[in-house]
Amino acid sequence: MSVQTSGSIDSFAARLLGWYDRSARALPWRIPPGSDAVPDPYRVWMAEIMLQQTTVAAVAGYFERFVARWPTVADLAAADDADVMAAWAGLGYYARARNLLACARAVARDHGGHFPDSEAGLRALPGVGDYTAAAVAAIAFGRPAVVIDANIERVIARHRLIEIPLPAAKRAIRAELAPLVPRGRPGDFAQALMDLGATICTPRAPACGLCPLMADCAARGRADIERLPVKPAKKAKPQRYGVAHWIERDDAIWLVRRPDKGMLGGMRALPGGAWTDVPPAESGIAQVDHGFTHFDLRLTLVARESEDAAGEGEWWPLSALDAAGLPTLYRKLTDKMRERIS
Repeated sequence: MSVQTSGSIDSFAARLLGWYDRSARALPWRIPPGSDAVPDPYRVWMAEIMLQQTTVAAVAGYFERFVARWPTVADLAAADDADVMAAWAGLGYYARARNLLACARAVARDHGGHFPDSEAGLRALPGVGDYTAAAVAAIAFGRPAVVIDANIERVIARHRLIEIPLPAAKRAIRAELAPLVPRGRPGDFAQALMDLGATICTPRAPACGLCPLMADCAARGRADIERLPVKPAKKAKPQRYGVAHWIERDDAIWLVRRPDKGMLGGMRALPGGAWTDVPPAESGIAQVDHGFTHFDLRLTLVARESEDAAGEGEWWPLSALDAAGLPTLYRKLTDKMRERIS
């Protein structure tokens, strides 16, 4: 682990922030460097929740639609669960949408509609973990928090040549990063590191010659720079199987709502049984494969008669199916069926 003098620490931040002032990405939730505008904690928090395990390109449109429809945390807190889940459809990791609502309601109910301005206060909110609390504290409130996402992890692991495999490396990365955070612009510092990792210190073929930190980067010029940070060996994901039912009547299909807890909780879906480790006996009329974080799923679509529509559900017009807010898994199946019947 390297020893940094105060001069080298100041130089690191100064070089990084100078580069950021010239090269910051224009993002819909971001206040550009040099602006007199004050960050809106609601927008910062919304973006950080959406960006968890999701790319900036995928999030931008969702973010703009959400803040246009629910411009304040009070508006979101008062929203109907089904409307929020439908608006989230396609973004994945649906527990985030449920946590989004729970957090908005906690802020409205317990904090007078204002987000706490400290890491500890933010961390106490539903769905807000260490990273999100640090990011919102730094970006929205100017707190000198240590913000570490995957991009920042990669930049620091390479700059300091940290070869400990993840997740054990996280402690060393934090120890190296903590003294570098400037008290004056901690939010810009965190966003600058994110941008550096996203645009220059990329996982593959990093553009080291353009990096403002290249002069003292310990990994620069190494043939194995792409290996950093060192990742643990991937474990094979188990394969699971399921059946979904296509029940049609009068140009409408029967949709149900999945249980609030569990995979795709609270989302509209095609009816069907539990997902198991055993392939179904029926071959079906369509089939899709879909990857979740901890397993892969093969879902088979089986046609049923309209009399099989049971329990709580709704007949949804095929012509308006795009407005149903189906998660990607079920949208793949309905798209296949619409191709067959068009």
